[in-house]
Amino acid sequence: MRNEEAIRYGRVPIRVLLRGGPDGWHYVIADKDGTEERVALRGAGAGWEGGDPEPAWWRRRLDETADDLRGHVGRALSDRTFLELGLESDISWFAVEAPFDWEGLVTLRDPDPARFPGKVPPYVVALEPGNGAVLPDAHLRFSTRAADAWTTLATVAEQCGTQPPRARFLCGWAGHRDIRVGRGRLAVSTERQDGRGDELVGEIYGERATGWGGNPELRFRLDGIDLLDDPADDVIALLRDLAHEVNERGRMAHLPGLGLRLYRPEGESAQGLFTGVSLQAAWRHRR
Repeated sequence: MRNEEAIRYGRVPIRVLLRGGPDGWHYVIADKDGTEERVALRGAGAGWEGGDPEPAWWRRRLDETADDLRGHVGRALSDRTFLELGLESDISWFAVEAPFDWEGLVTLRDPDPARFPGKVPPYVVALEPGNGAVLPDAHLRFSTRAADAWTTLATVAEQCGTQPPRARFLCGWAGHRDIRVGRGRLAVSTERQDGRGDELVGEIYGERATGWGGNPELRFRLDGIDLLDDPADDVIALLRDLAHEVNERGRMAHLPGLGLRLYRPEGESAQGLFTGVSLQAAWRHRR
């Protein structure tokens, strides 16, 4: 196995292996000529380091990690085949020894129309501080009950051709579910206001890595500003021009008056863009 950073045009991948061990995760791309390339993945290993026995939640965490990494590998390989071959790649995964060992068969297809500017409209989420968010065909208000919010996410996922919402544990919230929109992620967290009454939407979160945004591309807009598409410094300047208080700390920019947080990627993106945004209900961020 070998790492190859140089682009080799014409290589046709046929199989991918994803493996996790105590030292971390990696994947291997095998092409039709028998050449294999090993690519290391960032992050912790797949072994429990807290001593025996491992807690009951650890296996669920590994399942989620492996699921996220399969998605990452699929996107990375498709970007590569588009660059090298002008084609997208899809991976059909099956477990060799879940959750540590996976094998995938690669299928090539025509490029996604959204690769070409102007061919597919973006999926725009309009943020409304104090109220929530307006989606193209729905809304997520901070007055929305949890069950209705999950239904809205399920409808959006179906419209976008992605998997249904999945529940995750998120410390500090009663409920948390997310979906994929293109290559972005839209998530909702719920809680009971002051610990009483119905479980309501308390936070709307979105993220989208730099690079191609998928089909459709997920965008977050506030007062006409594309928060994850315009340069981060320009976004901050525009928000300040609108008389919003902006406090910057590390990778985060916080607008306390709006309950809005913007996140830069680790290591600072080459494009200088924000890659994450969260909007909280007033009753939550004023605690």
